[in-house]
Amino acid sequence: MRTAVDDTSNLLNTFIKSDGANLPLPGAGSTWKRFATLADWASLDLSLGRLCEGHADALAILAEAGRPVVEGASYGVWASRSSTATTFAERAQGGWVLSGAKEFCSGCGTIDRALVTAVTGEGNLLFDISVSEQVVSLDENSWPAVGMAHSDSRTVHFGGPVIADDAVVGEADFYLKRPGFWFGAVGVAACWYGGAVGLVNGLTDWINPEADDLKLANLGALFGELESMRYMLKSVARAIDDDPTDLSRQSQARTLVARHVVHEGASRVLQGIASVGGARPLCHDAQQSRRAADLFVYLSQHHGDADTREIGRIFTQSFPWS
Repeated sequence: MRTAVDDTSNLLNTFIKSDGANLPLPGAGSTWKRFATLADWASLDLSLGRLCEGHADALAILAEAGRPVVEGASYGVWASRSSTATTFAERAQGGWVLSGAKEFCSGCGTIDRALVTAVTGEGNLLFDISVSEQVVSLDENSWPAVGMAHSDSRTVHFGGPVIADDAVVGEADFYLKRPGFWFGAVGVAACWYGGAVGLVNGLTDWINPEADDLKLANLGALFGELESMRYMLKSVARAIDDDPTDLSRQSQARTLVARHVVHEGASRVLQGIASVGGARPLCHDAQQSRRAADLFVYLSQHHGDADTREIGRIFTQSFPWS
């Protein structure tokens, strides 16, 4: 029997063969096209957008490391850090052996390959793995939530055969230290924005053409939030294209500010959606209800006060403000 996850997997393959095959790399001169494309797919289905973003980010990471991509394969990036689930890699004859577990592995039953961070005696390394070979089990009940359920995100356990040395992507701590780490974080914000667009677009069939002034005002506020997010993402995209290797050392600050602005804007869209459509769309329209649940869960990926604290630390060095 087909499931919603199966449908999402098929749509991911459609993305890979269409827009994903021609998606500009960050900093290559068309970064806004990259973000806008990810937002478009996320507006259709936020779980799908999450998988598209993971695939696109993986390909950008491999390009930054000068590494080849397995043609036709679907990719993800599994880099979450947790005190309850840690991934390890130990040297073995002929390469490395993965062990341990990792949470929040999106597409774990869907994608072909994943870039996985692991703790080693030589620092934190990034491995390009075959999911079917290295994932030995899944915690089936590790994602009981309704929100983002179609992203097929679960806790996975590693085991499997020795991984060759050439599966290591970059040097120790490459994943976090490269300029593209911050560019990829903006890609996530582009998906948040896309989720908010999808939620507003989902009101189309529920708005009375003769809506009263208050509902029109509330709808106008939602469009204002969408435009603010879009302008912020376009501005950051231009900055990335102007400084693709982060010579200015400004990418972290720009990204944290952009994520903060988009997170807050998308949160206000989520909070204000009932002011326009009332409860009916969220109760009688399964797709609109899922859009709201998906956006709420995906926005929780934001690091909140930790990020704004870092923004404050960075910008106090630039006082007085002008």
